[in-house]
Amino acid sequence: MRKIIPLNKDWAFTRQADVPPTQMPQTWPLVDLPHTWNALDGQDGGNDYDRGTGYYAKTFPRASLPDACRCYLELQGANATATVYLNGRCLGCHHGGYSNWRVELTPALAAENLLVIAVDNSDSDAVYPQMADFTFYGGLYRAVQLLCVDPTHFTLDDHGGPGLVVTPEVQGDTARVHLEAAVTGRHDDCEITFRLYDAAGAIAAETTGSARTATLTLDPVHLWQGKADPYCYRAEATLHCGGKCLDQVSLPFGCRTIAVDPERGFLLNGKPYPLRGVSRHQDRWGRGNALLPEHHRQDMDLICELGATSVRLAHYQHDQYFYDLCDRRGLVVWAEIPYISRHSPAARENAAQQLRELIIQSRHHPSIAVWGLSNEITIGGDPGDVYDTHVLLNDLAHRLDPTRLTAVACLSTCPPDAPYVHLPDLVAYNHYFGWYGGEPEQNGPWFDRFHARYPQTPIGCSEYGCEGLDWHASDPVQGDYTEEYQARYHESLILQFFSRPYLWCTYVWNMFDFGADARSEGGENGQNHKGLVTFDRCYKKDAFYAYKAWLSDEPFVHLCGKRYPDRAEAVTRVTVYSNQPAVSLYANGQLLQQQRSETHFFYFDVPNEGETVLIATAGSCRDESRLRRVAEFPEHYRLRENGIVNWFEITAPAGRLSLHDKISRILETPEGRRVLGQLRARINHAAGPAGFDASDAMTALLPGFTLLRLCSMLGTMGVTVTKDELLALNRQLNEIPQPDAPQEPS
Repeated sequence: MRKIIPLNKDWAFTRQADVPPTQMPQTWPLVDLPHTWNALDGQDGGNDYDRGTGYYAKTFPRASLPDACRCYLELQGANATATVYLNGRCLGCHHGGYSNWRVELTPALAAENLLVIAVDNSDSDAVYPQMADFTFYGGLYRAVQLLCVDPTHFTLDDHGGPGLVVTPEVQGDTARVHLEAAVTGRHDDCEITFRLYDAAGAIAAETTGSARTATLTLDPVHLWQGKADPYCYRAEATLHCGGKCLDQVSLPFGCRTIAVDPERGFLLNGKPYPLRGVSRHQDRWGRGNALLPEHHRQDMDLICELGATSVRLAHYQHDQYFYDLCDRRGLVVWAEIPYISRHSPAARENAAQQLRELIIQSRHHPSIAVWGLSNEITIGGDPGDVYDTHVLLNDLAHRLDPTRLTAVACLSTCPPDAPYVHLPDLVAYNHYFGWYGGEPEQNGPWFDRFHARYPQTPIGCSEYGCEGLDWHASDPVQGDYTEEYQARYHESLILQFFSRPYLWCTYVWNMFDFGADARSEGGENGQNHKGLVTFDRCYKKDAFYAYKAWLSDEPFVHLCGKRYPDRAEAVTRVTVYSNQPAVSLYANGQLLQQQRSETHFFYFDVPNEGETVLIATAGSCRDESRLRRVAEFPEHYRLRENGIVNWFEITAPAGRLSLHDKISRILETPEGRRVLGQLRARINHAAGPAGFDASDAMTALLPGFTLLRLCSMLGTMGVTVTKDELLALNRQLNEIPQPDAPQEPS
């Protein structure tokens, strides 16, 4: 029988070596897995986190392994390229930082063994991701273990897969479960027992024989019904010869049907099941992506508290443990590969490899409904073979798994008639109207226009969101990074999206703040702050409760603005969220008002005099906050970034251009075109040959972006525009009259 030996303790680690050691290093510090060397510098801003090769070394005796076994090393996540050495011999290399993979150690085993793993997260034009708005943490950030198996065993060489394929086919009240095992070693006198177990652990069906395939029937079948009833079975294959059990593998699975109707949206078991979801990155404050099971469980608990029905696991393969949690908690999953932001012709095969690994390793999960092929892949331009790559990936996904749907997530500026948009089964768009230019109210009508033009193409929203930090205002505006603007933005999007049943998915970007070391926004560098929950998971922003009011059945009431008690206005607006039909608000023990609302959003105008204790009640639910009248607006609530251009530093003389003007408006003047031409040259030089085409990007973003906002995004594309450069650019613009301004006399 197989034996699993964890190898997560006491690895010697260094970033200072140039070559793998041939003897166990005695001076390297010891680390435990999961581990990343970018846990801190990958989250502090500057886009200067340590990228390169790290070496991990460990010894183990041959005597610790079973006799006459074959030994495999299993690495569940090593970012991004990793090479395995045993006793100085290179045994294997893997390109791609997010999937499970294995290397057989048997040929190089000795009495005493030195195991070295080199992990490299430096840039490579042959490995995805190429460019993205998140930190590419380096390290052995998931578990590592030895798999010791009999020479005859279920195959461990198939792209990190389990050696067992489970494919349920629902037929009315029954299900036919197709099972296929792959065996390495002798085949002549071996038999396989296939068993299906129900959720209670009882055998639901079984068969034994020499065949490597079997079809078992569940009659009646208990369906996997999402959050309402996430019922899971377990499939088990046992390999035995002459009465001896040689190997065994077990996988959870579920029985359900999935489909998408262009008018009714996502269908689970033939019934509409709106995918009201969130996206999730696999990292957190102070740990990077080196997460423990308890971190995954906490994330799952928070997502379920929100009431989401789906999660988009962005933008790469996540830990199998989290897919297991999704199975058990009933969340429908969009799973994807890191084919994102910048297409590289040299990495086409790597994209296919990562998709193959994702599907082979994960296709037994009933929670997974969608294979994501790409995300915003045209933001870096199209060198001409983006469509061909999508054809390759789409065909591969359907060949490996004909039971699930394929999808792409398109950049907002991607033309709806682009060929690759309509290639997969589903399409979705990432829209940020109301944050990166435009207004929140533009989102719903954009999808209406797409739906009217392409009524047979299922359309969804794969990303939307805005940043909210511990900044506050009673009159929030786009771009102020306040918690209040974030809440208002999401109120608007909820009302627009949740009233359009044809949208097959809607995913908030993001459930949690996450590490993006290239970012310098909001006064807290190195993070994307679009999360509904803070990076450390300690604070649920007000917008979190806006979604809970619509999606959760757990009765609650929430008073917004708890981090904003000091206010200068005599009458202040107080917002309450609740999934109950009526809310009462009390001020210092006196009933101020009772309201009913079909939107789940309640707004109260509260006299602000001295100290006020506010209590909101809804049925048996209660929440409390405080107000305090101050003479002037407290400046500590307003963003003041050091080293970043602030609103008060950007001069905008009457009738003159500034960084606050949209690029389209600047381009209306010959002088403005010259200034932007200089900026394009500066950006394209900084980005280098692998960077994006600033000219194309600017042109595509003209309708909604100010020049300041575009410059703030360039860090995610590997381009830094300093504060001094921005202020110099603004001074140039201040010399240029607005296109419609009266001309001064010569």
